[in-house]
Formats: sequence, C-alpha cells, structure tokens
Amino acid sequence: MRSDIIKRGFERAPHRSLLRATGQIRDEEDFNKPFVAICNSYVDIIPGHVHLQEFGRVVKEAVRAAGAIPFEFNTIGVDDGIVMGHEGMRYSLPSRELIADSVETMAASHCFDAMICIPNCDKITPGMLMGAARVNIPTIFVSGGPMLVGEDEEGNRSDLVTVFEAVGKHASGAMSDEQLFKLERISCPTCGSCSGMFTANSMNCLCEALGIALPGNGTIPAVSPERHELAKKAAIQIIELVQRNIRFRDVVTAESITNAMALDVAMGGSTNTVLHVLALAREADLDYPVSTFNDISDHAPHLAKVSPAWDGPRQWHIQDVNDAGGILAILAELAKRPGILKLDVPTVTGCTLGENLQHAENRNPDCIRPIDSPHSPRGALCVLFGSLAMEGAVVKVGAVDQHEMTFRGPARVFDSEEVATNAVVNGKIQPGDVVVVQYEGPRGGPGMREMLALTSMIKGIPELSNSTALITDGRFSGGTRGLCIGHVSPEAAEGGPIGLLEDGDMISINLSTRQLDVELSDEEMSARRNSWQTMEPKYQRGWLARYTRLVTNASNGAILV
Repeated sequence: MRSDIIKRGFERAPHRSLLRATGQIRDEEDFNKPFVAICNSYVDIIPGHVHLQEFGRVVKEAVRAAGAIPFEFNTIGVDDGIVMGHEGMRYSLPSRELIADSVETMAASHCFDAMICIPNCDKITPGMLMGAARVNIPTIFVSGGPMLVGEDEEGNRSDLVTVFEAVGKHASGAMSDEQLFKLERISCPTCGSCSGMFTANSMNCLCEALGIALPGNGTIPAVSPERHELAKKAAIQIIELVQRNIRFRDVVTAESITNAMALDVAMGGSTNTVLHVLALAREADLDYPVSTFNDISDHAPHLAKVSPAWDGPRQWHIQDVNDAGGILAILAELAKRPGILKLDVPTVTGCTLGENLQHAENRNPDCIRPIDSPHSPRGALCVLFGSLAMEGAVVKVGAVDQHEMTFRGPARVFDSEEVATNAVVNGKIQPGDVVVVQYEGPRGGPGMREMLALTSMIKGIPELSNSTALITDGRFSGGTRGLCIGHVSPEAAEGGPIGLLEDGDMISINLSTRQLDVELSDEEMSARRNSWQTMEPKYQRGWLARYTRLVTNASNGAILV
C-alpha cells in the first residue's frame, strides 16, 4: 500500500507514534488497513456546505466499517452568491487553485492510499477534481447534494436566481419591498447547493458522467436519507478501487470528459463548466481545446431545460431531474444515438458507463426529453469565435430565447461590473445596446468575477430583459440566462480586442453560426492596438497579486502557470 511509506519498518516508529496520537489508530491491525483521506469542504457560511460536518462523519464511519482507516481534512470554500456583486467575488475563481493545491498537498504529503472527496458548491468541486488528478490515487466524489426549491403558499416556485432577478424588478419599481422580502425568505429553504442547474449542480452532475462519482451524486437532494446511503456506498466502493488499483486518471480520460461534456450540453449546464473542464483536462495531461465543445454540441441535443432556463411556462429544478430518473436517465437517452457517448469507459462503480445505464429509466419525458424530440438538435452550450473572440467566448445558448439568436447593436463599454451596473440602475442603457464589460477577465479582474447581479438586474427590467446583449471577458453565474456571452478571449488585460472597443462600435452576434464580431476595419483595430497601454495591476501584494501574474486566459482554463 502507498501508506506503507509512513507506517512500515522500524525507522517509521516515530511516524506510527504520531499516528497513534490522532486517535484514528485503535489497534495494531489498523496499520494493515488502507489509509483513506476524507477531503471535506465543510464551512458554516455556505448553505451548500453547512451540513457537511455531519455528512463527513457518516462517510468516516462507513469507511471504517468497510475495513479502512479514515483521516479527514478540510478545504476552504467561497459562497458565490454571498460574494456576488462586490470585491469578494474576485476571490471565487482563484479559490479553485488554492483548493487544488490543498488537496494535492494533503494527499501527496501523507501518502494516502485513496480519497473520498466531499464537495458541493461552485469552485470546490473543480478544485478537488484538479487536485485529485495531480495525486492520481483511487478517488470517489460524493457531493453534499442539491437544495430543495422554494415554494410559496400558492405553489409558486422560486430559487436564488428568482431573488437576484427580483432585485432588478424592485429597482425598476416593478416589485414592492414586501414582495422582495417574501422571496428572500422562501427561495433557499434547505441546505444544499442552489436548486437549479447552476455551476455547483452542473459540476456534481458531470462527476457522474466522468465516472468519478456514483449514480445519484448530482441530483439526490441534500436533505434526503438517500444521500447518506450514497455516502455509505462510496465508502464500500473505495475499498474495491484500492484493491483493484483503479486510480483517478484511469477513470478520468479524454473519453470520459467527452461523455461529461455531452451530458453538459444535453442538460444545459453552467458556462463555468467549460472553464473547469479545460482546467481538469490540463491537470490530467489531456489535450482538450475549447473548440472541442462545439464538436460535441453538434451531436448531443438539448434534452433538459432546468432553471435558469424555462421550458415554456414551466421551470424545472434539480429535484425534478432526480424524480425523472436522474443523470443516468439523460445519459441513457443520449446512448440511444450511437457515437455520442463512449460507453465502454470505466467508472468508480466497477462497471463501465454502458453497464451503469442498463437499468436507467426516463420517468418524466416532459422534464427529460426523449432524444427524438429534443428542445433543439444542438446542445445547450456553445463557443463563439470571431474578430472579437479569436480564442473563443462561451454562451449558454439553451437559456437564450429564439428571437435573440442573432443580435446587432452599438457597444456601451464599461471597464468594471460596478460601473456597468450603475449605468443599468440609472437608466443609461437603452434597448438594442450591447453592454460590454471589459477588464474583468482572469488577469484583468483579477479573478474573472461572475456577474449575476448585473445580468439579473438587466433581466429584472422589462424594457431591457429581451432587448439587450451583454459581453464580457469575465464570467457569468450558472444562474444567468439570456444573451450573455462571457469568457471572451484574449481578455482585455492581455490586449484582446474586447479591450479596444469604444462606445458606438457595432457588435454582431450570431449564435447559429457561432460568430462574435466587431464591425471595424483591420486598419482601425491596428491603430487602436498600437495606442493601447497595459493597465496597472489592481493588486500589488497578497494572493490576488500573485494570481494576476500567473493566471492564463479563459480559453486555457484560467489555470496558473
């Protein structure tokens, strides 16, 4: 066993002495058992994680009962909703790198034989995936589970995005203080990751298609007893992985990433998944260019419209997907069309993906469309290219209304989210405008802030909701809907065209042809580029200063090099 490095031989007597002092070693036989790391992301300030201290105990007890010795450690976490719209959001994406580093540090330095990761929200899941790829030991992911959807006394549903969009309605006078306060109280009713197909749930669902999590990981509610049963199954299964020496990168391969992205575009996942999958591929030494996502989307249709998307007058949530058969039901629909999925890839169940799907059932074809009657023949995510995004930009096309598939309008250029938001609040944005927020990329932000506060404000103002577009080198929340294009690369801070735009420049968007262009001559762009000057970094010391110096742009996964 790998852990023999720290527990075998007379020279390891001091190590064994310290291990005894932890209280985890209860008799001499324990030194002959696998040492399993329990990587937990429990923190009090994130509702998706407040229950993970108890959940971690369930996992630890199950690991010990299965015949191994559990050692728990924790990572940090940032709540994207709470840090949204202010300086704190600059730390969200960078936290992914700190989490990856901490997972690598703990697992590698202590020579664990295997690991169970307990993530839930936003950057924690991808950070743990990246760290697990580096140490490459047998690993299973078992998330804390999604939150239940909010519901008022009349049966009207709401979630976190409902509240964000209500802020825009309130600002425009379309909603009263009392109505907003009511939504605030009911929209996040339980612990768990927010109840739509936002970033957290998207990533936890992708773990099933990656093969690194057991079926149900992405959709079983946090408050369901089934979630604890899933944890116990993971504890039993991790022992089998150790015995068969099935390591992380035996499961997470280019083929399994293709499966995950096919699921992603079929279920309408967050645009942030593109960023995180690119980073994961890099950690696993896989060549996976951003253009690959379009190739996958061309073949994998859009089968499920989950919040923030609307399915006609209805809005589905993660609990509905779970009731309909879960992620396996979506994958089973995709498997009906040869060539979309790689069915012979291994998974942590000990079976192939195809074998896992044998008993899958789509119990609600309204929630999960059959593959022969999709919402659209193309998937719900796409990467745009053009003179404004030579290296790509990302949009959740499945959450864009049909009449917005093409758009042309004058740019209204802002160099920060705050300035753009103030312009919206003060009525300075007109229907037909293309709101451009530059210098919010990984390096320029720094931290590539999500802009749910801005996008929700626009969506909450009726005259702007369906008549404007938004483009940025920053990011959007998984809760963003509408014509919002992010991850524009190259970013403004590295001299990308988005940083050369001026008010009035005509922007042309075509989601069908996947084009994003600015209507300027090569001569004009060259002249502007020649006069462009690098901005002074916003941070001169501390973590964000280091991050600014080391981070790549979004088309490269915003990783550190």
